[in-house]
Order: sequence, then C-alpha cells, then structure tokens
Amino acid sequence: MMQDLRDAVIATLVTAQQQGADLSVMVADSTSTSKIAPFESAFPERVINVGIAEQNMVGMAAGVALSGRTVFTANAAPFLFARSNEQMKNDICYSNTNVKMLGLNAGFAYGPLGATHHCMNDIAIARSLGNLQIFAPADAIQASAITRYAIAHPGPVYIRMDSDKVPLLHDEHYQFVPGKPEVLQHGQETVVFCLGTLAHEALAANQQNITIVSLPSLHPLDTQAVRKLIAAHQRVITMEEHVLSGGLGSIIGELLHQHGMRQRLITLGLPPYEFTHSSSRAALRRQFSIDAEGLRQTLQRAELHAVS
Repeated sequence: MMQDLRDAVIATLVTAQQQGADLSVMVADSTSTSKIAPFESAFPERVINVGIAEQNMVGMAAGVALSGRTVFTANAAPFLFARSNEQMKNDICYSNTNVKMLGLNAGFAYGPLGATHHCMNDIAIARSLGNLQIFAPADAIQASAITRYAIAHPGPVYIRMDSDKVPLLHDEHYQFVPGKPEVLQHGQETVVFCLGTLAHEALAANQQNITIVSLPSLHPLDTQAVRKLIAAHQRVITMEEHVLSGGLGSIIGELLHQHGMRQRLITLGLPPYEFTHSSSRAALRRQFSIDAEGLRQTLQRAELHAVS
C-alpha cells in the first residue's frame, strides 16, 4: 500500500488532540503543502496561518509553547531552515521550548523548481543546534509513530518529511525506538545506511547480498548499535537526499574515525560545494546515484575495486 507521510502525521495529530493532547499547529501559507485540512476542520481554533513569514511562525510557535501547549510548525523545509534559522536556534533550541518542526518537501521533492526550493542542508544545520532531536521517517507508519513520540517528548524536535506516496515498510505492530537503527535486509560484506525514504531505493536495487539499514533517528542515535553493524561488514555505503557535508555520510564517517574502524566508506548524495538544478526528482536521484540503479552500479564498482 502506498501512503503519504503527511496524511499519517496529520491523522495522528487529530487523534492525539481528540484524546486530550493540548496541540497547536502553525503554518506559513502552507495549508496545502502540510495537508493540514483534517486537523483544521476538526479544531479550527488550533491552526494559525501566519502567511509567508517563517521567522514569525517560529517565534510565535515558541511563544505559544511557553503558554503550555505542544506546538507543531508545518512548512516547506527549505524555507524553514533558510529563513528562520535564527529563530530556530534562539527561540526554540537554545530556549528548549516544546516545539516540533515538520520540514515538508525535503531533499529534491520540489523537483523542477530547482536549487532555491531543494532542501539539501537541513540535517547539517539541525545537527549544529543544541537540544534538538532529529528524525527522518521512511514510511507513513513510522512517521505516525515518530509524531506520537514527538508529542510526548518535552522539547524541540525536527522531523524531515517526504512528500511522495511510498510503500509501507512496517505493520500495525511497529514500535518506534528513538536512536535504534532498523535492519530492513540482512546480507554480507556491504552495509547500506539510508536516510528517510531512500530506504525504498535501496530495497528496489534487489541486491540480496547486502545489509540495508534505515536510520529514522539521527539524534538521538544508538552509536553502539551502528558500530556493531559496521563491524560485521567490510564496506559501508550511505545514501541520502542531502549534501554530503554534515549529513548521514558525515555521521557515519565520524563514527568510523572516532573509533578507528577501517571499513571502506562510500557516500552517495549531493557533493559538497555544489548546487542542484531544475529537473524531476527521479532524474536528480539518478544523477547523484541515490536511486536503485545508482546503488547497483556503486556496488559493482566497489566489488571491482576490491578485486583489483
């Protein structure tokens, strides 16, 4: 079944409010992008649309959170990070306010709109902010579970959201554990760590001899469990719809360096110091080898390198 992560998140917010949570949702002229309509229909007084004013949205969210409510912001990830970075840093993270930020249409989701709308550095920025927990769900069930966790967690949260409908990787029995790496497929020699919905591309590569790991929780992260997975393999590949400086590849590379691990690391994503261009998301994923075929070709080159 194909499901949109946003539908799952909004349905979770509706249920939580009905069950007694004290929520508010703020959008920045992003009612359609956030798919907030079901929540707004049920609780119109709890949705605030500030217009195209992301800085105001984040500052106001912090203020409302200080009144005792749990506040979600829901807007396009590129504008959340580019326009309201100071407010995120000072009003939410430094002040440790109870605000949960949904970064919508992350990565190449805006496709032909190009570099101005592609959000390729949100994880790098988020990792530089104190007190902020960072998540990137891979399917709708996981997005719902992370949202429930975020509501219960008394502090800042960033959730990197995809905008495509993707297949379900989990069933109704799934339990989200913050920090836990998820092994989606067991293999040998190579372990592939995936950010968000790129787990679907890794699985679509149909390479039965590799271990595929989704990392829905980037901070907190069970680094001991990640190191154990790395240690069981000779080669490590990371896949992210994000710039390679400061994202998933950096997280894994830092662990390898800090713990003196000697596995070969191959990072797939947008190279540092480059801009993207206007194209379809599928074409951009293909260009940067973060689709199923790109992973297959990367594995073939890695095996040739090992033989030589």
